[in-house]
Amino acid sequence: MLSQVETTTIPTPLRTNNRDWLWAVLLIAVLAALPLVAPRYWIYFAGLLGINIIVTHGLNIMTGYTGLLSLGHAAFVGVGAYTVALAQIHLGLPFYVTIPLAGVVAAVIGIAFGLPSLRIRGLYLVIATLAAQFILNFVFVHWQSVTNGDAGLTVQPATVFGYALNNETRTYYLILACVVFFTIFTLNVIRSRVGRAFIAVRERDLTAEVLGVQIVWYKLVAFALGSFYAGVAGGLMAYFNQFVNPEQFGLLLSVFFLSAVIVGGMGSTLGAILGAVFMTLLPEVLREGALTIGGTFGFDIASILVPLRETIFGLLMVAFLILEPRGLAQLWKRARQKFSPVRGSE
Repeated sequence: MLSQVETTTIPTPLRTNNRDWLWAVLLIAVLAALPLVAPRYWIYFAGLLGINIIVTHGLNIMTGYTGLLSLGHAAFVGVGAYTVALAQIHLGLPFYVTIPLAGVVAAVIGIAFGLPSLRIRGLYLVIATLAAQFILNFVFVHWQSVTNGDAGLTVQPATVFGYALNNETRTYYLILACVVFFTIFTLNVIRSRVGRAFIAVRERDLTAEVLGVQIVWYKLVAFALGSFYAGVAGGLMAYFNQFVNPEQFGLLLSVFFLSAVIVGGMGSTLGAILGAVFMTLLPEVLREGALTIGGTFGFDIASILVPLRETIFGLLMVAFLILEPRGLAQLWKRARQKFSPVRGSE
């Protein structure tokens, strides 16, 4: 099933195209200057977007590149968030220890729930990851002596050389640095021998095994990497919101991340970024559009659009699968080839 909707191009080693690097540096410079000109609300929104990009990168490694469908990724984000909160509250560890620790704990739990992928795939694997979502969410809610249940846990701001990251703007720079790091890391992993093995497993796992690819090992590596990204993002979310609660990591969030991968383009690092941006912006666009229409025509359309948010997400996934299976990344490539005399690469 995945072979019908994913890119089949084998990644090449990361090339240092001067023009691409220039645009990347300019984009990072603009994002670094954003807090100087943007309202506080948009800084918070940009920080949330950065967290979503990291999670989507991890899920794209699992689903887009390795073909391991997952519908429980939000639970691993929750594992990372609770790891940070508990490590800070009970051990007093600083953020540069708690965030990597969150990734490691999430990776270990991800491997445990990824063991069924050694024998099953497709819809059966979706059910297995869905079980992980429900089991971990049950733990978050009912292990009250550790997680404090629905009341949640309060997280103190991260501190860098005695400088507290106690607002959205300060934490935003930490998130931006992590987004840049994990994007570059993802590009290099996918263009390495490991990345090519992931794609071989996705396309024809039995054939890959005959050719010498250790599919058991690489499936577990994919689960570990995807869960590690989710755990780190969960840790950043804990510091960003300064609060951890089970409601933050429900099934709808897992659907959101899977939607971002599909809409952006499975098996594309650029697609993961575009998908996360699109799916994060969509609710805001709907809200602003509803307010504008309501103010113009004098009726409350927001009360209609807000309950339909998940329905709109589902329709978008179906539309992209039918009309453009390779997602926004493919649309971007077509636009770039059309308007640029030199064809770039992702």
